[in-house]
Amino acid sequence: MTKRAAYIIAEAGVNHNGSIETAKQLITGAKKAGADAVKFQTFRADAITTKVNLQAEYQKKQGGADDTQYSMLKKLELGQDTYRELANYAVECGIAFLSSPFDEASADLLETIGVPMFKIGSGEITNIPLLKHIAGKGKPVILSTGMSTLGEVEEALNAIYSVGNRSVSLLHCVTEYPAPYEEINLNAMKKMRDTFDVTVGYSDHTMGIEIAVAAAALGAEIIEKHFTLDRTMEGPDHSSSLEPHEFKEMVESIRRVESALGSGIKHPAPCEQKNKPLVRKSLVAARDIFAGETLSTNNVAIKRPGTGIQPRDLEKALGLELKTDVTMDEIITWEMLKRK
Repeated sequence: MTKRAAYIIAEAGVNHNGSIETAKQLITGAKKAGADAVKFQTFRADAITTKVNLQAEYQKKQGGADDTQYSMLKKLELGQDTYRELANYAVECGIAFLSSPFDEASADLLETIGVPMFKIGSGEITNIPLLKHIAGKGKPVILSTGMSTLGEVEEALNAIYSVGNRSVSLLHCVTEYPAPYEEINLNAMKKMRDTFDVTVGYSDHTMGIEIAVAAAALGAEIIEKHFTLDRTMEGPDHSSSLEPHEFKEMVESIRRVESALGSGIKHPAPCEQKNKPLVRKSLVAARDIFAGETLSTNNVAIKRPGTGIQPRDLEKALGLELKTDVTMDEIITWEMLKRK
């Protein structure tokens, strides 16, 4: 059976920088790049962090002069009506609208907007009350698992299952921006699939596209990648995001890899059939051979093309008598031989 095409999410996140017009450009850009969904983040700064919590190092590099997460996030908040407008705009553009809620009120808002599923960020994997609240809405849940152990993933899954929601997908993730290639551990994605028997995918924070493409080749059914209009823009996630032309290249590369995976049944591809007789070999006369002679290792050679007796049948052909003369390099067929 051919593998199902991966669901590709363009993680716009907070790369709108607080501008609805930029957010709309991200939506149209994601659609043009071939993404199945565009995803933002829904939060209230007052509910997500204390006012003194410091920014992570990657946030400081691109986040301007602010040194607290609160001051940074306050500037990136969008109003409730803005999320509705963006969701409607995404529908007009023909792309699914998603957003990650970071508190219960934000999840409730997204439910009223009508998101088709809930994506939960890695930072919430131990936030059991929020996991249960979101899962209780009965919609599919995609849970990122950055910074977590297998035991923590199991605890989060059990919390979601406990409210009757079994539609859960897990994304392997390394929560660093950019994430170092040597620490990605893509095989952990397969470990979660085998351990929990769930759909798995990969949320990529590396530079470039090759790790996301590799994840698709390893069986990821969901791929999430940060998306920006311009990597040089000010903001915490721009520098580790793909620009539109790069995201498009990633999508096209993933689709090519998926088409190459095939059914797993070993058989000649249709495109090979015309080449088979040209590059395989047959038994041919090593010299002129006359009718009545028997084939031997002294008068038979193995050469291209492969339209005569196959080399695998050499032992069967040796010792048989020729019914007709054969000239040097002429292909030998079973019709030329007296069968015993």
